[in-house]
Amino acid sequence: MIKIDVFNDRILETSKVNLLEQSEHEWDHYTGQSLGRSVDYWGAILSIHDDAHVDVLYRWAPRTYCHFHRHIAPTSSIVLEGELHVYDYVDAKEVGHRVRTVGDYAHKDAVEDHIEQGGPEGALVMFSLFAPDGVLTQRLDDDGFILQSITVEMLQKRQAGIL
Repeated sequence: MIKIDVFNDRILETSKVNLLEQSEHEWDHYTGQSLGRSVDYWGAILSIHDDAHVDVLYRWAPRTYCHFHRHIAPTSSIVLEGELHVYDYVDAKEVGHRVRTVGDYAHKDAVEDHIEQGGPEGALVMFSLFAPDGVLTQRLDDDGFILQSITVEMLQKRQAGIL
């Protein structure tokens, strides 16, 4: 849906989407194992801006995980539903556990290895990333080695139906 706004006598066209209405999004479903844990989550691209800002929405099934990964780009996030458990790793060893609940906002500039888990009711989280060099995240194997780098270009191709 398109919304038209007027600002300083200029017409601005902006996208409008209800983040909580899951049927409005085109979801990719990810499953498998990571760090010996059951992976079951979905991702939807909300927007990819020309200035290398990317907005994505992720949701987790109850008590399941995403893949082990690291954010390369500065990342902001807000929990919209449920709770999100974040397990931090250094040298492929767990070093911390945080729980984020509805309304919690977080921002990270630094690279950190982690795996996330939906709480008892799952989780819905919006992430905003800024990747001027094009690299957003890296998916890791159980030993912390890079399996795949996720780039802005890859998401653009996915959004265009090329990948």
